[in-house]
Amino acid sequence: MRSHDYGRDVLAGPKKRREIPEVAAEPGTVVEDPASGFCGAVVRFEAGNVVLEDRHGRRRLFPLTPAGFLVDGRPVTLVRPQRAPEKKLSASGSVKVDGLRARTARDSRIWVEGLHDATLVERVWGHDLRVEGVVVEPLDGVDVLPERIEEFGTGRDRRLGVLVDHLVEGSKESRLVSSIRDENVLVTGHPYVDIWQAVKPASVGIRAWPVIPRGVPWKEGICEALGWGEPVEGWRRVLAGVKGFRDLETPLLGAVERLIDFVTEPV
Repeated sequence: MRSHDYGRDVLAGPKKRREIPEVAAEPGTVVEDPASGFCGAVVRFEAGNVVLEDRHGRRRLFPLTPAGFLVDGRPVTLVRPQRAPEKKLSASGSVKVDGLRARTARDSRIWVEGLHDATLVERVWGHDLRVEGVVVEPLDGVDVLPERIEEFGTGRDRRLGVLVDHLVEGSKESRLVSSIRDENVLVTGHPYVDIWQAVKPASVGIRAWPVIPRGVPWKEGICEALGWGEPVEGWRRVLAGVKGFRDLETPLLGAVERLIDFVTEPV
């Protein structure tokens, strides 16, 4: 008697079944349905089925069954392509480093005008700064900048990046900055009167930042115009509206990124 599994020689062992390869059904993969002869490219998936589109633009739905399609005339099993794991991003949009242990602080520093500036930079770039070992310190105003630079003592591996508010042509800030000639100091800034204004209005629930008359303290004027109470209460609203880089205006984003690059640049 002839065995279906063993053939003529019963001692030869069972025949190896032909393995059907799996093919990831990436969009554009051309396959054929052997039952209908329909040949087309993968378009998308729908509830356990695959949609194919032929060269005439006609689309048909087919179930994802084992060995259910042909590629170059050979049976294959179509499977959904495996998605690469999504990268976690930090608030600044950089790839987040899991299990981060802060790097030992560099000698280089980033200086900002005040405590609100430092807090906002930490809110968005804190992860990046810890990866790079960069410390952000408030200056309490730029009027003391030349003296502070001299006290700090810069060098090739001891750089300073300085973020300045209201750095526009003709301002006192621009005149002061123009006097700094140290190649180990980079000063960048944004055009806004205060760091609050560098937060997008929509992020704090307003249509636009009010225009405050000259002679009126800006934060106090803003809080009065918006009914936010005292500046400390206004600052809580502003900070709560910042979840990441998308909540900040482009000039501030560019200014801070340049400073981080400068103080971490290899010497």
